[in-house]
Amino acid sequence: MPVPVSIMWFRQDLRVKDNPALNAACDLGKIIPVYIADTFVPEKRLPGSVTKWWLHQSLNSLNDRLNGHLQVFSGDPAELIPELMTRFDVQHIFWNRLYEPWHVARDKKLKQALKDDGKTVKSFNGSLLWEPWDIENKSGSPYKVFTPFYRKGCLQAAEPRFPQAPVARITYADVDNAGTSIDELGLMPDIQWFDGIEKMWTPGEDGAADRLATFIDEAAANYKTDRDIPAVQGTSLLSPHLHAGEISPNQIWYAIKDAFGNSDDKNIDTYLSELGWREFAHHLIYHFPDFPDKNFNEKFDKFPWRRSQKDLEAWQKGRTGIPIVDAGMRELWHTGYMHNRVRMITGSFLVKNLLTDWREGEAWFWDCLADADGANNTAGWQWVAGSGADAAPYFRVFNPVLQGEKFDKQGEYVRTWCPELKKLPNKYIHKPWEADKATLKQAGIVLGEQYPEPLVDLKASRQRALDAFNEIKG
Repeated sequence: MPVPVSIMWFRQDLRVKDNPALNAACDLGKIIPVYIADTFVPEKRLPGSVTKWWLHQSLNSLNDRLNGHLQVFSGDPAELIPELMTRFDVQHIFWNRLYEPWHVARDKKLKQALKDDGKTVKSFNGSLLWEPWDIENKSGSPYKVFTPFYRKGCLQAAEPRFPQAPVARITYADVDNAGTSIDELGLMPDIQWFDGIEKMWTPGEDGAADRLATFIDEAAANYKTDRDIPAVQGTSLLSPHLHAGEISPNQIWYAIKDAFGNSDDKNIDTYLSELGWREFAHHLIYHFPDFPDKNFNEKFDKFPWRRSQKDLEAWQKGRTGIPIVDAGMRELWHTGYMHNRVRMITGSFLVKNLLTDWREGEAWFWDCLADADGANNTAGWQWVAGSGADAAPYFRVFNPVLQGEKFDKQGEYVRTWCPELKKLPNKYIHKPWEADKATLKQAGIVLGEQYPEPLVDLKASRQRALDAFNEIKG
């Protein structure tokens, strides 16, 4: 009797270990591993510049693990998958689920069409600790507030599945290469602007495993305090690997628990709750399909946003004259990453001090972040804007000077990314406009030349934001 052959459709699960769909496909018989550069997604949800760079490296890493057997295509999977099943003469297909509304709608139709054609289709949860539909409040509705979602919903539900052991052996079907090459997908930029990104990251399953091991060994035990200090490597830096699916949240969850036990350590509890926030973001995007593009709080539909291309570009380029903001934006441009505390500061400055629509910031992060995840990115921006589920109140306006002085006390972070300010004394490193001329001269700075003057007055722009919010309180 012939051995069954299946298509294993890789998506945002670019790994071999703890890959439920891959395990199931291999258990059945031989596989044809397929990756499709998906052109079906909405145009503004196509991969951003940094995501494409990362994807190129990650696909090469996966292909190496698959001994060069990855079949690569570009197009609409709803059209390509049926064609490939006919071309390869296979009856079975396996994939891991995605949760963005456009993927959910497309996958449901595709699955039904394939089943109607007599094919066997099986999908799995390979990217979340809990399925969005399994976590609901007492009334049977989706949660809209994070703490009860995580504490009463997730932690009171069944334990996340334990990571699956890697398949003992992958047997590949003998088929002609029907696709294109990874290089021909055109993911790599024409201009080599990614030097800093390349130095910081190692995309792929091995890079993800190394990051996790480093975090456990060097940072997890002090996570609760160090995670807020941008000059210290106090976070896991696993978010880009999670986004690409080079590691599963289940692998992280149980690796942390194995390393530290089921103790009540606040550092570990805080870190695991950050994985919980990722779950909450996917919970929201699944249950509320408009969440990526529309204000969760409809009152903000009437918010009087300003439109200033000059202000937006100054923010994007790290030329606002507010050091902690500029440092964060430059870190983002250079590394494809921004420290989470600084994300909140830069986000608050854009939507509140500059009164710029949060969607402008979300779009810029989407293009520049290595961890540009549709659910997380939207949830973060709607949180800081005050328009989201369980959002920070709009009247909570981060003071970037006080934030800098609290979390970057010696100015190490600012001096790293704004080197023109490095000679300023700590007293003025977060507010150079308050330094006297002699101090500025000694530091080699003329405001408006070496470093810009503040784009806005912080106190006045805060009040402007509060006045704008009062217009929609209703």
